[in-house]
Amino acid sequence: MPGPIAIRPATVDDCSAINDIYNHYVRTDTCTYQTEPDTLAERQAWFARHGGVHPVLVAEQAGQIVAWGALSAFHPRFGYRFSVEDSIYVRSDCLRRGLGRALLGELLHLARELGHHTVIALISADKSGSVALHEQFGFTRAADLREVGYKFDTWLDVAFLQLML
Repeated sequence: MPGPIAIRPATVDDCSAINDIYNHYVRTDTCTYQTEPDTLAERQAWFARHGGVHPVLVAEQAGQIVAWGALSAFHPRFGYRFSVEDSIYVRSDCLRRGLGRALLGELLHLARELGHHTVIALISADKSGSVALHEQFGFTRAADLREVGYKFDTWLDVAFLQLML
């Protein structure tokens, strides 16, 4: 796909493209342990819970959304308010083009600007590329939880990576 990549804040109008990218992985991959695709209404409700200190970004190229990323509350209890979880999903036909790296870099920049204290990544341990991407930004392995996920008739381990800001 030719043309420059622009990273910008997502709008509610981007929810359909965000949902399409995410639901592909729900149906085909272990990078999310969700097993049923989200409806557009569910994605819009998710989007409504973001904003402010929990931004959603999209990467756009040639007028198409090719990736998205978000900072989400790590835990709903107030004492966790300075801890966020990052999520990054790249359209399956646009992998290995630096989109995840660009989004993660911008999310970390925003996390610092917004006053977060730590960013946590929960990554399926079988996703070595995602683990390596986070480690390139200084994330360190904080924990491994064995067989806490189950998808496609397989028990899955989760790696917790953390970056102190």
